[in-house]
Amino acid sequence: MARLFDNPMVLVIILLAIVLLFGTPRLPGLARSLGQSLRIFRSEVHQMNQDDQPGSSASR
Repeated sequence: MARLFDNPMVLVIILLAIVLLFGTPRLPGLARSLGQSLRIFRSEVHQMNQDDQPGSSASR
């Protein structure tokens, strides 16, 4: 079974489908909101990791 991204033409087709579905004016807004969501997710994961460490003030 072939891998999805072995052929660069597959990536071109996927990007073309995204542009056709969402249109070029909405793509920057979608990318911006995706970036903000990832930043929030990373900060929450980082905070959870700090809370799980021994000696943290949250466990007292």
